[in-house]
Amino acid sequence: MKALKIGAILLAEPFMLDPNFKRAAVFMCDHGKDGSIGFVINRPLNHRINAILEDFPDFEAEVFFGGPVESETTLHYLHNVGDLLEGSIKVSNGVYWGGDFEKLKFLISSELINPNNIRFFLGYTGWGEGQLEEEMSTGSWVIADADANYLFKMEPTQLWQEIMEKKGSTYTVIAQMPDSANWN
Repeated sequence: MKALKIGAILLAEPFMLDPNFKRAAVFMCDHGKDGSIGFVINRPLNHRINAILEDFPDFEAEVFFGGPVESETTLHYLHNVGDLLEGSIKVSNGVYWGGDFEKLKFLISSELINPNNIRFFLGYTGWGEGQLEEEMSTGSWVIADADANYLFKMEPTQLWQEIMEKKGSTYTVIAQMPDSANWN
């Protein structure tokens, strides 16, 4: 089994029943002995950031369901402008997590950040110590290499299938399985 690392993508196995993770693609931002944090990158909420935050510059960025943990109260963001945004944490090539929120608003107002540079998430996906390793040992997740294009250039609702297909071999067959199998 491939080792999980920060910046990897976790793909839910195709028959996962948990509605929070059915065909989810999770971008991993933190993984250590105390637990793991990631964001579901393929679940747009059909809300713009301005509908969620009143004192935010006019900005046409969509908000995504990041996961079930604190999904009503916590806003996170992944972006590709870490060189402009102090306090950002580099997660992988071309992907940064967080940063100075007031500076973010200034950069957006100054049109130095556009919607293709950032993804906003309500909530996050979290696992306690050993929990993710247990889920992986039972085959609940498939590890894939990350690519910044998954976040900033590709159609989010197609990511699970596209990333699974890029893994090749039997994963291509898995990616083509219908979303809900009907066993007659």
